[in-house]
Amino acid sequence: MTTKELGIRAAEETIRTLREALIAAGLNLPSLGLDSASCARDVPAPLVDLGRCDVETARRLAEVIGAGGPSGERRTQ
Repeated sequence: MTTKELGIRAAEETIRTLREALIAAGLNLPSLGLDSASCARDVPAPLVDLGRCDVETARRLAEVIGAGGPSGERRTQ
């Protein structure tokens, strides 16, 4: 397996992990995926395309992030 393929596989795994975390938080980003143009380079630089979502999903995502997760516990820095 090439370095490029390994980079793309790692990005795909990250997307799967993110999708699972979003689902656990009750959120769905249907367009979440790997940006294919960013993978076309000889040296891989995969980008995650978070896609488009409606305003309600964006609001709920902001709430989950602001609260530190679905449990509602605020994170301290």
